Amino acid sequence: MDKVAFISGANRGIGFETAKKLAEQGIKVILGSRDLNKGKDALKKLSSEGLDLDLVQYDAFDPESPQKVYDHIEKNYQKLDILINNAGVLLTGNLFVTNSSSISDKDLKDTFQTNFFAVVTLTQKLLPLIKKSEAGRIVNVSTILSSLNLHSAKDSPISPAKELAYNSSKTALNAFTIHLANELKDTKIKVNSGHPGWVKTELGGPNAPIEVKDSYKTSVYLATLDDNGPSGGLFNEEDSIPW
Repeated sequence: MDKVAFISGANRGIGFETAKKLAEQGIKVILGSRDLNKGKDALKKLSSEGLDLDLVQYDAFDPESPQKVYDHIEKNYQKLDILINNAGVLLTGNLFVTNSSSISDKDLKDTFQTNFFAVVTLTQKLLPLIKKSEAGRIVNVSTILSSLNLHSAKDSPISPAKELAYNSSKTALNAFTIHLANELKDTKIKVNSGHPGWVKTELGGPNAPIEVKDSYKTSVYLATLDDNGPSGGLFNEEDSIPW
């Protein structure tokens, strides 16, 4: 059977472009979309380009979603080769704020639910299917803004972007990457975090330098690593970023 991939938040932006590129490589990609109608629109668009993909509803706030995704994959494919935890939120809408003393409890908790807690839950649920793969790959879409090393460095290039909820949720996601990679170090499964760059998405905003059509590179690289590839790191394409 061909490789099978599941990508959360795949109906638009980075997830959509990643799905397109993996499908072009002959990988059977399952789009995860919170809004099923938007997912159907994405599927239709990709189908019009001659690509064969699948769709399942995934909502980070629905406790039943991980089981529904598992059931769909287990029934139709019996295994999962690639999991890309791509869905993420920036609820304040502005990366370039300093709001540690003012962010609401709700924004903090809701951000962590999507960007961290739901990722852990979904990954744990799908891991038995990934273990059936000959070479499983787990990609956690993170950000350079998760780097405590860079945030605390003198003359840091990311210093102006101090939005607490988004940054710290991705730092927690990186911790999950490190811990899970260590747990799976004696298997053929590789787990990495990826920084796609500052992309002109709804989250990244209009001033971002990277066009959406070019945003897939890091996720595709980490999803298709060979047996000698890294595990337990944070990367932008093939370049390592300090934790």
